[in-house]
Amino acid sequence: MKRKLLIGSANGNKARELAELVADLPWTVLSLRDLPEVDAPEETGATFAENAELKARYYGDKFDMACIADDSGLLVDFLNGAPGVLSARYAGEDADDSANNQKLLEALEESLWHERTARFVCCAAFYQPGGEVHLETGEVRGHISVAPFGSNGFGYDSLFVPDGHEITFAEMSASEKHIISHRGRAFAKMRAWLETCA
Repeated sequence: MKRKLLIGSANGNKARELAELVADLPWTVLSLRDLPEVDAPEETGATFAENAELKARYYGDKFDMACIADDSGLLVDFLNGAPGVLSARYAGEDADDSANNQKLLEALEESLWHERTARFVCCAAFYQPGGEVHLETGEVRGHISVAPFGSNGFGYDSLFVPDGHEITFAEMSASEKHIISHRGRAFAKMRAWLETCA
C-alpha cells in the first residue's frame, strides 16, 4: 500500500504544480482540498528554507502524515533582492498576482534592460511527523520584462524571462517550464530523494 504524501500549500495554483512535479512517485498524493479545512500558518520565516520547513511541519503535524511544502520567490538585483520572501505579499497581505506584478513593474520603471536581472529561488521541504526535515533548493536566473506576456503559470511568471530564452514562463507550457524552473529544479532533487524513502 502506498504511503500518503500531503502537498502543504493553500495556493491552488502552486498545489497543482507541485502535484505535477511529484506525479508517478510511489506515494498517494493528497492536497489540502482532500482534507478538513484548516487555517494556513503564518509565514514568519526570514528565509525560504525557514518558511518551507514551517509549512511542512505545520500541515504534517495537523494531519499526521508526510508532507511536502515549498517557499519560493523572486529576487530582483535592481531592488537589492526584493521582493524576496515577501514575493506573494509584495503589494500587501491580500494582494493578488496582478497587483504584485504592477508594483514590480513600477519599481523598475527607471531601470535599464541590463539592470533588470533577477532570479527565482525555491526551497522544497519534506517532513514526516516524528522525523527530520529534508530540504532541497533550486534557482533560475533571468530578466524582468517591461510588460506581462503569456497566460500560463502564476505569480510573476508573465514577467520573468529565463536566461537563454526569449519568452516568459507564462508563455511556456507547464512541461517546458518544469524542466528549467526554480521549483522544477528543487523538486527534481526532491523526487530523487523521495524515490529512495517511499
